Amino acid sequence: MINFKFYLPFADYVKGKVFAYTILIEYNRNKGENFMFLIVGLGNVGKEYDNTRHNIGFQAIDYIAAKHNIDINRIKFKGIYGDGIIEGNKVILLKPTTYMNLSGESIREVMNFYKILEEELIVLYDDISLPVGRLRIREKGSAGGHNGIKSIIANIGTEKFPRVKIGIGQSNHDLVSHVLGKFTSEESEVLNKVIPVCSDAVAEMIKKSVKDSMNIYNGFKVD
Repeated sequence: MINFKFYLPFADYVKGKVFAYTILIEYNRNKGENFMFLIVGLGNVGKEYDNTRHNIGFQAIDYIAAKHNIDINRIKFKGIYGDGIIEGNKVILLKPTTYMNLSGESIREVMNFYKILEEELIVLYDDISLPVGRLRIREKGSAGGHNGIKSIIANIGTEKFPRVKIGIGQSNHDLVSHVLGKFTSEESEVLNKVIPVCSDAVAEMIKKSVKDSMNIYNGFKVD
């Protein structure tokens, strides 16, 4: 269940005086009632970007799609997407094709068309502050220097959306070369264990809540 709060201004007259006040209205939206999740993997389009660190979000989405038999083959909304069911809820899996720095444009179009709320958006992306083999789930937060997340925040107007950060390790040299570089064979073996856990974390977010997923998976580490 997701709670939405609306603050509405009201005015009232008492003994000739006007009193302005605000009423807090809470609306509960239950899963199963027109409930849809938008799950987005961030990355760059093009063969030259395949299997690079910056494209780990694309890899995660591809894994989720294969696991749940969802075809990502429809081109619209400045992206490629598909829809299906995960944990009894309808989902849209999206890979923006705008390149990383404009990812928010694609996400905004999908959210507007399907009337998806910020709480129903889940973004999967790379994080240089985490070592390879680690995940970090958050309910909200700043961009932290990630241009794809900056674009999302600018386009939907809020930082309050769930996300799964996938560790790609710190750079020992030029940052751009690092994030656009390939994983080593050893790192790829680690990621083969991380990506399935990332998929499980997303399923837990859909089935129960972001907090439940955080409690289970934020301590995950591939040794």
